[in-house]
Amino acid sequence: MKKLKKEDINQEVFDLYDDYAHNKIERRQFLKKLSLYAVGGITMSSLLSFISPNYVDHILVSKEDTRLDSKYITYNSPRGGGGIKALLSTPQTVTEKLPGIIVVHENRGLNPYIEDVGRRAALEGFISIAPDALTPLGGYPGNDDEGREMQKKRDKNEMLEDFIAAFNYLKNHEKCSGKIGVVGFCFGGWISNMMAVRVPDLGAAVPYYGSQPNAEDASEVNAPLMFHFAELDKRVNAGWPTYEEALKENNKFYEAFIYPEVNHGFHNNTTPRYDEVAASLSWSRTIDFFKDNLT
Repeated sequence: MKKLKKEDINQEVFDLYDDYAHNKIERRQFLKKLSLYAVGGITMSSLLSFISPNYVDHILVSKEDTRLDSKYITYNSPRGGGGIKALLSTPQTVTEKLPGIIVVHENRGLNPYIEDVGRRAALEGFISIAPDALTPLGGYPGNDDEGREMQKKRDKNEMLEDFIAAFNYLKNHEKCSGKIGVVGFCFGGWISNMMAVRVPDLGAAVPYYGSQPNAEDASEVNAPLMFHFAELDKRVNAGWPTYEEALKENNKFYEAFIYPEVNHGFHNNTTPRYDEVAASLSWSRTIDFFKDNLT
């Protein structure tokens, strides 16, 4: 059997996976619908394997990368989940205080992809922290399916408090300059949007395909914003025009990019939704945005 490529897969499969990954349908229903696309030499097992994340082969920055001091820490989130585990990463050779970046995971906990993004950010000259909002439930369980089920058990506003507490932890860290931004993906995009509303001295926020706050919240935003959207992501994009209008009415600084012909999750290089061109361009824009606003 030939190896599957993105071009071999019907767009409806990506839309179906998006519904499953965002708890719109249960696993049994997802598998039943997915089986309809196992035709023409494509087996159900190969299709399921292809659409699922592959963390083993796609990590860009190794845990053992000698350029970094990367370790797990626990910080206190008194209004959230209590003691929260996080990956803290800093460049090895830098002695001056660095701006900070909070990296916020999707709706499945601190998986290897998000840890990798935290290390990527540190290599760009930042101190990064990537918290695990599943810590009160035992932490990321080792696979995304269980992670999603676990995260559904936590209140999203309580989890927001966990990431606000990560901001406070970084702000008081001896290696941090006190200028801090946040980047988040999917659920993490919503967290990034809400931190821009809730944290007055946040330095910058970069939501990737994240749901927007209520329009009336736009007046509370102080941080410069950079939005990344996927053209095919109708679910998230539906709320953007209203929120954009609210940002304009309140004279807030923002940049927004819609990447053509890509799916929700296009930055995640461990899944077939990944688009290398859009991911690379959006990440370079993100890093430049942080450097402009945090240094």
